[in-house]
Amino acid sequence: MESLKILLTACGCPGASTLIRMLKQNGERSVEIIGTDMDDEAIGRFFTDKFYQVPPGKSADYIKTMLDIVEKEKPDVIFPQSTFEVHPLSQHKKEFEQMGTPVVVSDSKAIEVANNKFNMYETLTKHTNLPLPEYRLVNSLSEFLSAIEQLGYPEKPIIFKPPVGKGSRGVRIIDSQVDRKEILMEKKPNSKYMAIESFKQIFEHEKAFPQLLVTEFIEGMEKTTDSLCYKGEELLTTIKTVEQARWGVIVRGELIKDGELLDQTKKILKYIPLSYCVNIQFIEDKLIEINPRVSTFIYQNNIVAPYLSIKLALGEISKDEIKKYIENIDYGRRMIRYMDQIFHKNHDKLL
Repeated sequence: MESLKILLTACGCPGASTLIRMLKQNGERSVEIIGTDMDDEAIGRFFTDKFYQVPPGKSADYIKTMLDIVEKEKPDVIFPQSTFEVHPLSQHKKEFEQMGTPVVVSDSKAIEVANNKFNMYETLTKHTNLPLPEYRLVNSLSEFLSAIEQLGYPEKPIIFKPPVGKGSRGVRIIDSQVDRKEILMEKKPNSKYMAIESFKQIFEHEKAFPQLLVTEFIEGMEKTTDSLCYKGEELLTTIKTVEQARWGVIVRGELIKDGELLDQTKKILKYIPLSYCVNIQFIEDKLIEINPRVSTFIYQNNIVAPYLSIKLALGEISKDEIKKYIENIDYGRRMIRYMDQIFHKNHDKLL
């Protein structure tokens, strides 16, 4: 097969180094990877073949910068990794396609629903009977206090988060059984627990209150489905446990079978018709969030879903051919994430 040039965005994200390695070890052809990131020391810089620093995905200059890179490098495909990049890229994908470079991204309307957790829940509540957490959207401190009472606080803990967010930013658990002294002395500094008194102190004199999604707090095993799909049709899905996480990122998990979550995933995709790599997070059987982008896979040499999604976008593989890969899933395969270091001087790798 002919060699492939991939423009890979957000190459400093937690899963980037492994993704780069797996794309290069695809077993079919040589791959050149042009990496981009807003951080000039992004870890992927030292694993890709060429690197460009770009503005944040939310920046007004982001698309122009990406168009300039595409004009210069002429990649075969753009593969975005960041939540904040998939939406602007989807809105402008026709411009990239006119330059001969398809973007491996869902339609913008589906991304908008998936990225906004309130809209996501509202859409699924309207069309399905899927088990969802109880939720409220609030726009003021008084609405917040009313909502947590409706959801059972102080007898039950609650969790709040921005409707549109990334990772664990702005996510906190309020539990009346955990006091401020315990949070200080017993919880780790990156703990998500917060006392209601601290929340009130922050916002009672603020004129601008952030819009927040407040939900019941669900405890139990976290699992995620990682699907390769096209316009809402599920093609290939692996399911993994999230046994340990750090900074909102999985660090330990295992490939499992779970027919119930697979059925839920198919229903979710039917009404939120996403394409290519999609990550859906559950706690027990309740949907927590959808990431309309690539996430952490438990890779196999014979299943590299991001590479398959690129082939799908390029018309090199059919949907039926992708579906056959289900026979290759190695249930019981485990993954652990660990820390490593890169040493460089003036961006030239030393060790």
